Amino acid sequence: MREPLDSTRGLGRVMTWLGALALLGVLWMFFSDRLEQRYNPNRDLMVMPGAASELVLQRNRAGHYVAPGTINGRPVVFLLDTGATQVSVPAHLGEELGLVPGAPGQVITANGTVTVRSTVIGELGLGPFLATNVRGHLNPGMGDEQVLLGMSVLKHLEFTQRGDTLILRAPGQ
Repeated sequence: MREPLDSTRGLGRVMTWLGALALLGVLWMFFSDRLEQRYNPNRDLMVMPGAASELVLQRNRAGHYVAPGTINGRPVVFLLDTGATQVSVPAHLGEELGLVPGAPGQVITANGTVTVRSTVIGELGLGPFLATNVRGHLNPGMGDEQVLLGMSVLKHLEFTQRGDTLILRAPGQ
């Protein structure tokens, strides 16, 4: 004769699996947060436009300066790129950011020549700095969410780099 199944044994297995899944979820959140902090050490930067005259950024582990900002009031992540002539926005973000595609043009990127669409960014915020009517382009070759902040904005700021820190100031400050 067979023994009846012990229902507490089955419940114990379910609870063990649920506990393991909960632990995995907590570990995923912890390490995801740590990876994001390594990529963007400036992600929690909370400086409102006009509130200060300088912005201090920390370099990420890849050696880049990444910072939160806004385009037309919507949050974005900027990668400061002194090698970029203009602000380069991934084309798939254009509509969400309120950008209107203009005339097509060719740009030379690290990945070769790309056909982009010109655009004008009504308002671009980076820390305490606010720029209006900024020339940029919508780049279909950029698949991520990062916006390259090029010299069409950076030329209006003074830079000082010391070690892993970059200080941006409005001219004359």
